[in-house]
Amino acid sequence: MATQPQREWHPAFEEYCEAIFELREDDVAVIQARIAERLDVSRPAVSEMIRRMEKANIVTIDGGAIRLTADGLALAESVVRRHRLAERFLTDILGLSWADAHIEAGRWEHVISPTVEAAMTRTLGDPTTCPHGNPIPGTDYSAPETVSLDQLAIGQQFVVSRIPEELEFTAGMLQFLESSSLLPGNRGTITASSDTDGTTVEIDGHTVDIDTFASTRILVSAL
Repeated sequence: MATQPQREWHPAFEEYCEAIFELREDDVAVIQARIAERLDVSRPAVSEMIRRMEKANIVTIDGGAIRLTADGLALAESVVRRHRLAERFLTDILGLSWADAHIEAGRWEHVISPTVEAAMTRTLGDPTTCPHGNPIPGTDYSAPETVSLDQLAIGQQFVVSRIPEELEFTAGMLQFLESSSLLPGNRGTITASSDTDGTTVEIDGHTVDIDTFASTRILVSAL
């Protein structure tokens, strides 16, 4: 039997489904205002696009909350998978920085064919996460027990587990995290903590001050 061709969607639909998926993944309210912030577009533009997506049966709206339908979720997962595989390829194979890989992967996610995706997966050894620890859809990823960095006590040791997408979209954050060795798999120790000043850690020979916004979002496994 002949294989059915993969359905192609407008790149804007892909971008919006990806944003909705990632907001939900980060436990951020999936409303039009948050989508506008994530994609850096106007709220009227979001409103118009969501109406188009609703007509295409890839989202539903319930009391202002936006949810992906089965078709929308399948589209989102395929885009997120390609993006995170691309980030892994760009960092692990080509040696790009986190920040540069994030930008480039935003372009690659729309053009990677199933054949190239399969080849990238083989080359990378079938990875389960992107460089920031976020799970790649379609893998056998098993999430470890995690807490946000700010929840740990002074003196407690930890392993960095995941940098949520919300931080990836914060200006300068990826550069800061990478240069500070706040990388998934790296071990550190809490040396100071404050509700107002954030958290200070010792990690990979560095003393790093992390503001409250980041320390309440970086996910770690306590040791």
